[in-house]
Amino acid sequence: KMNNTKIIIQARTGSTRLPQKMILPFYENEGIFSLLLKKLTSSFDKNDIILATSLNENNDVLVEIAKHHGVNYYRGSENDVLQRFIDAAKEFDAENIIRVCADNPFLDVFYIELLIEKFENFNCDYLSYVTSDGTPSIKTHYGFWAEAVKLSALEKVRELTDENLYHEHVTNFIYANREIFDVNFFKIIPEIDRHKDIRLTIDTQVDFDIQKEIYARLNSYIPNFTSLNVIDFLEDNPHYLEIMKNEILKNQK
Repeated sequence: KMNNTKIIIQARTGSTRLPQKMILPFYENEGIFSLLLKKLTSSFDKNDIILATSLNENNDVLVEIAKHHGVNYYRGSENDVLQRFIDAAKEFDAENIIRVCADNPFLDVFYIELLIEKFENFNCDYLSYVTSDGTPSIKTHYGFWAEAVKLSALEKVRELTDENLYHEHVTNFIYANREIFDVNFFKIIPEIDRHKDIRLTIDTQVDFDIQKEIYARLNSYIPNFTSLNVIDFLEDNPHYLEIMKNEILKNQK
């Protein structure tokens, strides 16, 4: 049982570039949101997992999927995602939040377990992963990692800024203001770090199509594959990396 730590998943159906990306059939007729919940509930207590979505009725379908998997849900602001996270955390008594973005079907559970364990011992405001050039993992295209943040730190962000950017991107203000917050990072492993062109987050139709293919091929011979299995696979199939590189150029964060 996790000590006041909850995994809060940010998800909505109203994506401008690929509107139904959460629920389009991705693997064996399941969508990425359902597959993500399956992955998380097999490693963590269902009571510690919360969908944070908006009140928009387009998201009813996500709430149904959350119920189907037996996880909690909270519905709040569509655009003020920061407020939505604060409210969801309060609703379920979370002092420590593990923030997961739902458009990452290749999320590696091992790194979430590590994050939770370290965050509960570290007593800092924010803990996540970082590349060798100092880029926080949330600003990369990898899609393997989550981030840990204290509810108190999110409340502080709300007090300190009204800027839309910081209310839409929940944690940006924190790692942009390290003199105000206690921020810590783990370096991502060199095997992953040396591949700058990996993109395993879903924003576009191209992302969806190639990741669907990669996921199916990997799963056919390594169920519960890890990020390292993904790296090995991509090194053996470099044509995917070329496509990813093009999508990264088109979709700079």
